Amino acid sequence: MSIEGLLGKKLGTAQVFDESGRLRGVTALAVGPCYVTQLRTPERDGYSAVQLGFGEKKRINKPEAGHLKAAGGKNLRHLAEFRTSNVADHSLGEQLGADLFELGERVDVSARSKGRGFQGGVKRHGFRGGPKTHGQSDRHRAPGAIGGGTDPGRVFPGTRMAGHMGDRNVTVRNLEVVARNDEANVIFVAGSVPGPKGGLVRVRVTKKVMQ
Repeated sequence: MSIEGLLGKKLGTAQVFDESGRLRGVTALAVGPCYVTQLRTPERDGYSAVQLGFGEKKRINKPEAGHLKAAGGKNLRHLAEFRTSNVADHSLGEQLGADLFELGERVDVSARSKGRGFQGGVKRHGFRGGPKTHGQSDRHRAPGAIGGGTDPGRVFPGTRMAGHMGDRNVTVRNLEVVARNDEANVIFVAGSVPGPKGGLVRVRVTKKVMQ
């Protein structure tokens, strides 16, 4: 396809049988309908891309309404740009959906991961913790030493410690499109996808396929 991907939302996990009859654990992603709201051309913008809108909200302000007028006046919630090899293949207001992805195709899915709050080193980094014997009553989940004493006399930048966990942009690469439902604009990708149910996802055709 000429456009690199679509916006969508995570619906949840399920199990499906693939073409060879094998049971696969998949994540369902609603990838449409997406509407073309703006075209980026090399002559005007220096690159070729398509701005897509996804999802709806009750009210939009006048600047948003003016921008979305070309897409049929829909109250679109999310906007994002996707590169395209030929911007002439698309038009304002065009509707795109799950039929852009082929079965067996590999995709990269980006989303905001679930926030875990402030966590210790054991949960955040997989630390082993301290000894469980000889009266060590408060060392079970302690991080241990964090730096040298006299030399270098400081803590190195990037040392793994307790801190805020999750709530960051995460991309899972090379997920296979196992099944597709064109009527519902849903694709099923093998494996897990970051973020909660109903969370916004960005699905793009992978550029580097790994076996």
